Amino acid sequence: MTGPSASRPRTPRSSARCTRVYASQAARPHWASSRSGSWRTVRRVAPTEPPGHSQTSSPNCSRGTPSSVLDPTCGSGSLLAAASRHGARELYGQDVLPVQARRSAVSLMLTAPDSSVTVRAGDSLRADAFPDLLADAVLSNPPYGIRDWGHDELAYDPRWAYGVPARAESELAWVQHALAHLVPGGYAVLLLPPATAGRASGRRVRAELVRSGALRAVIALPVGASVPLHVGLQVWVLQRPEPGGAARKSVLFVDTAVEASALAVGRGGTTAPTRARGAGRSTSVDWTAVTARALEAWEAFTADPDAFEGEPGVAHAVGVVDLLDDVVDLTPARLVRASRAEVDPAKLSAEVDATRQDLVKAAKALARTAGREGWSAAGADAREWRTATASDLSRGGALTLLRPVPDSARTRAHAVSGESGLQGARAVLTGSDIATGSGPTGEPTELYDDTSPVIAVGDVLVRAVASVDGAMARVAGEEDAGALPGPHVHLFRPDPARLDAWFLAGFLGAEENIAGASTGSTTLTVNPGRLRVPLLPLEEQRRYGEAFRHVHGLRTEAQRATRLAEETARLLVSGLTGGQLLPTPGGG
Repeated sequence: MTGPSASRPRTPRSSARCTRVYASQAARPHWASSRSGSWRTVRRVAPTEPPGHSQTSSPNCSRGTPSSVLDPTCGSGSLLAAASRHGARELYGQDVLPVQARRSAVSLMLTAPDSSVTVRAGDSLRADAFPDLLADAVLSNPPYGIRDWGHDELAYDPRWAYGVPARAESELAWVQHALAHLVPGGYAVLLLPPATAGRASGRRVRAELVRSGALRAVIALPVGASVPLHVGLQVWVLQRPEPGGAARKSVLFVDTAVEASALAVGRGGTTAPTRARGAGRSTSVDWTAVTARALEAWEAFTADPDAFEGEPGVAHAVGVVDLLDDVVDLTPARLVRASRAEVDPAKLSAEVDATRQDLVKAAKALARTAGREGWSAAGADAREWRTATASDLSRGGALTLLRPVPDSARTRAHAVSGESGLQGARAVLTGSDIATGSGPTGEPTELYDDTSPVIAVGDVLVRAVASVDGAMARVAGEEDAGALPGPHVHLFRPDPARLDAWFLAGFLGAEENIAGASTGSTTLTVNPGRLRVPLLPLEEQRRYGEAFRHVHGLRTEAQRATRLAEETARLLVSGLTGGQLLPTPGGG
């Protein structure tokens, strides 16, 4: 379980790669093992140079690559594995669960054969296994809200250089533990709950972190980026001050949640991704955009902090003096939005006009779509027809029901090593994508191998978790082709000579049909084989299919118009209250 003994690296380090490593791994969903009581960070397939939501880059001997990396709450070791893929050659980990420490050690030895691996069991705060280690970088996704973290017995611990953390501030204890294990100039990146930035009990420690220059950036992630999925977590980037180093006059704050919420409008999309009941929120997060936004701001800030201009409402560098008030609230959403007063009135007015024009076009398109009539009353009685279940149709060869390959021993090995059996990176179409009408936005969180089904044009995609929010089914188009169906998506491949795709999608996604094929209480899971389809001639199917296609278009235009209306209203209110826009006399 152990490799070379802990050493004291003395190489310079850089922050960008650490931020990248952390962003690619720390903000990942987790699953718990009821047998072992352990937790594993599930690896998301990420870009080679991951973004800055949770990824961190620490400089090493050559700027940009840390030589030694410590994770004091290593769990399954995914952060350390990611660090090794970015060039780290000395990996140190500790976990309170012996079973996790053993698993992590074995996994890292297999996935990072060129790195020395030292993983030990124990409570990092109470029984630090590496008391003398100074690493180039520290990456951690520590436990949150732990009151019994050792406050009393550790009251005089030398790690509390920035103040003794309060009993309710275990997160600030982890922050100082990380800083204590860095060489001067080394970077630490931690994924923390938002309360850490503003709780009154942590005010003094936060003030010292800011005053000393140890805190470099706080990056807010979108809700659903990592468990707990209902909370927007934050990435804290810290750097151990160097003796005689230049004073740091500002701290960077980035709110990627704001950026993510505006993506659909900026791309001409529909609505912001939403989560169906029981589905994972993380599948709706646009990691590419979140990463790019965070890294762009971080790299510009570190290049020249004094000249950093930021982006109003998204990224802002706040002076140390301005942060040291009575509360020392480090919440990015509050600090970046306060910078909106710096927006150029002419630029904001132009942005409002452009968004408003898009809204007018979307409203006209919606009116045209809503004005079409492709149906008529059935008469005195509703029409009735014979139906067959999807299982019956599948046995008869009229359609094929394809399912994502379950996580197996082979795919888990690929996940740990960062490899995939599929040639090239493929996007994943999620249940949220079906609900919102967007293209595939997910990334493989459970690795798929060569036998995994790949979406083709004409496939019918049905959400596996019942919900009244958005469409339950749709037909795959060109933008979906080549993607993988997510774990909460059923894929039906109809025989075009026997079943019309839009006819099938319309009836499979019908509210009564979904209700009849669903089981469960809190979470309603759709049994795809129990969904029923009318038995109609192909020509009549096509007439129904054309009507369902029209309904899909109506929903899409309505979602786009709604999103643009919300964005236009947001910009107008922001401009009017910020002083950039003035109401026109008699403008109604």
